[in-house]
Amino acid sequence: MKKPTRDERRHRCERKRRYRSQGDALEAAMLVGVERQRTAYRCELCGFWHLATK
Repeated sequence: MKKPTRDERRHRCERKRRYRSQGDALEAAMLVGVERQRTAYRCELCGFWHLATK
């Protein structure tokens, strides 16, 4: 599998919700009941936090 280009990564980032902190991201996951299936990570492109599936 080829490595995604910067444009592809930027497009993926733009489609995701952004959270100011790891705690905010995990709290959002908890509110919808999927905290055990999600992990938060800091995006290298935008500097905000996104949720990802474990």
